[in-house]
Amino acid sequence: MANESEEFIKQHMFGQPELKPDEKRAFLGNFRERVALALTIQQLRQPETVKMVQNIVDHYPEYRMYINGKMPDSLITKFMKLAVQSNYQFTILVQNGVRVEQEVHSGDFGLVIASPDKKIKRRILL
Repeated sequence: MANESEEFIKQHMFGQPELKPDEKRAFLGNFRERVALALTIQQLRQPETVKMVQNIVDHYPEYRMYINGKMPDSLITKFMKLAVQSNYQFTILVQNGVRVEQEVHSGDFGLVIASPDKKIKRRILL
């Protein structure tokens, strides 16, 4: 009985334990094994990237696009339009709950295409 009470108190003090939180934070809420494509903000600024992302979207319609909501609006808009025009599911993520406002860096992931529920066999991680 005491053990159950301790677990209940710990769970409500510290929150639900999360599996691989750093990995999920890096890949915009996804496990690495489910990620088909991950591009940094610096890579998204290159003009040929849009065509490559469009190609992936066309070949994998069952996946979902995750866009980093902390990157510049011009990049968010560009890839959001691509998803809307392709009728592709997407989510714009801004990680809440961070006590310190952190800037995004060009090496942070800006766009991730991942399977919402299963492991990817062939990754295109760049």
